[in-house]
Amino acid sequence: MLRLPVRVMLACLALFATAGACAAGASPAPDLPAIADAPRTWALGFGLVPPRPKVPVVIRLIDLMSQRAEIAAIHEELPWKDLLGGMSADAILDRDKAGLVKYLRGKGLKLYLMADPNDGLSRGEEAPQLRALHRSLAEPAVQEAYRRYVIAFARRFHPEYIGLAAETNLVRRMASPALYAAVKQTANDAAAGLRAGGSTAQLVASVQVETAWGLLPARGQYMGIEQDLADFPFVEVLGLSSYPYFAFGKPADIPDNYYSRLLHDRKLPVMVVEGGWTSAAVGPVQSSPEVQAAYMARLAQLADSVRARAVIQLLFADLDLDSFPKPQPAILPLFTRIGVVDAEFRAKPVLAAWDRLHRRRLSP
Repeated sequence: MLRLPVRVMLACLALFATAGACAAGASPAPDLPAIADAPRTWALGFGLVPPRPKVPVVIRLIDLMSQRAEIAAIHEELPWKDLLGGMSADAILDRDKAGLVKYLRGKGLKLYLMADPNDGLSRGEEAPQLRALHRSLAEPAVQEAYRRYVIAFARRFHPEYIGLAAETNLVRRMASPALYAAVKQTANDAAAGLRAGGSTAQLVASVQVETAWGLLPARGQYMGIEQDLADFPFVEVLGLSSYPYFAFGKPADIPDNYYSRLLHDRKLPVMVVEGGWTSAAVGPVQSSPEVQAAYMARLAQLADSVRARAVIQLLFADLDLDSFPKPQPAILPLFTRIGVVDAEFRAKPVLAAWDRLHRRRLSP
């Protein structure tokens, strides 16, 4: 759901490849529900959104998260301005991603790319750059640019997972039929192109869990994800996006079958590709650092219930919104306090819970 532009600083990572990092400060272990010590099936990961848009901050983010994760998520809007302006996908990747991927791989991290076709903070709309260019994903030329970019990324960097559509049920709920049809066409064509090109990446589309349960954007009946699975048949791993603090007062209120009900007895592999729980009150939501830490224990139980492949926390660090360009989406403040450390990389109670999960042995 959350994406922020950090392209320029990420492109500079090769210049700082030897930079050091300070460890996040220790935090006492909170009083948590039991966290199992049994091996986990799920790799742990974080998105690559820094608390401030500065290259040294990005490097410190990666250095700290790599100590307690096995996978890094690159969830991005495509560089539409450059792609549609005639710049090749390879040239863009040389500029923006080569240094970043080299640094991530050097840390031993697997890669999950979500090439988001539309606006991650406003699922009813086209991607921000496309709106600025007065272009649309419905155009064949735009869909072809998307396909070329994703195929080039796969050929160059060999990510273990590639996502081709995000929160598809929320897009279908919020967007026009034309935009949803464009997302569907673009993702399926890109999947076919990846397979024709020999990519072995596991292909992903994600669904929004709260929307599937009829909890967002408004309360209603359980909806499930049958339409999503029919519309995106290439899916080899189902992505789950979940921000349950918008729907439940406390983590213990989340049903035991919160993930498993969506599968409807299917054996389809699952990975949590984005989400979190706020450590502070935001809008109508009441929370605290202790409640956030309790969510981490509940998240582990839910991931165990479906033998998930991965659990990716959207933010490692809280966001310092004052340091990001304006204007900013109105809903952005609702997501800024879901990190496991604060914007200065100081540990919150949830970090101790996360580290307990990381100490569980990862089984193949």
